[in-house]
Amino acid sequence: MSEPLPYRTAVVTGATSGIGRATVLKLRELGLTVYAVGRNESSLQELAALSGAMPIRADVRDTGEIAERLSGVEVDILVNNAGILSTRALFHEIDPAEIDAMIDVNLKAPMHLTRAFLPGMVERKRGHLIYLGSSGGRAPYPSMGAYGPSKAGLSLFCDNLRCDLLGTSVRVSEVVPGRVQTELYRTAIAGNQAKELLYDGYRPIQPDHIATIIANVITLPTFVDVSRIEVFPTDQATGGGTMVKHQQ
Repeated sequence: MSEPLPYRTAVVTGATSGIGRATVLKLRELGLTVYAVGRNESSLQELAALSGAMPIRADVRDTGEIAERLSGVEVDILVNNAGILSTRALFHEIDPAEIDAMIDVNLKAPMHLTRAFLPGMVERKRGHLIYLGSSGGRAPYPSMGAYGPSKAGLSLFCDNLRCDLLGTSVRVSEVVPGRVQTELYRTAIAGNQAKELLYDGYRPIQPDHIATIIANVITLPTFVDVSRIEVFPTDQATGGGTMVKHQQ
């Protein structure tokens, strides 16, 4: 018989679709009270009706508002899932505003939310911080000169947190997926071609697969911390060299 979960309450960002939505459903199955943070009001209400999650309509960058809405709540698990890949472009052609957007959502927001809820976890000696990384933060990809560094920074942030949290019983886990069939590329690929270019004819990971991994990581004994787990479709591999012919 597995030991009962020591956690009661979770917060999931980016909860209205994809991995976030699947994670909310999975954590509710574990019996946790789940606060679902997202921007789409109708999707939040649908999720709340379906799962019993507590909806919080907010932009993940408004960390002060989210912290205020959860004032007095003992947050045991923080799933930093919200992320954007707002454009795929060569770095010398990228809109400078997109650099800020990806750094703000993918790196700064998780750091500030962690800062808001971590002191309570440390005081209670109970907590689990979970971050959705990306294979783009572990290896270079073309046209991801802002997205990749934002996720690489998040990965190093996780490593630093583990150093700071030794002896507190607070766990830090980074889940690093390869290609998952989500809405991440919705605006990044022009002409609404993401489905055709990335998913049709392929066997991508589904959001529920990542949610299952997150649930499994949480339910391990608290003295076991899955620090980082990389998960790829069987048909995908990172690395490899690409060469182009010299242009005169």
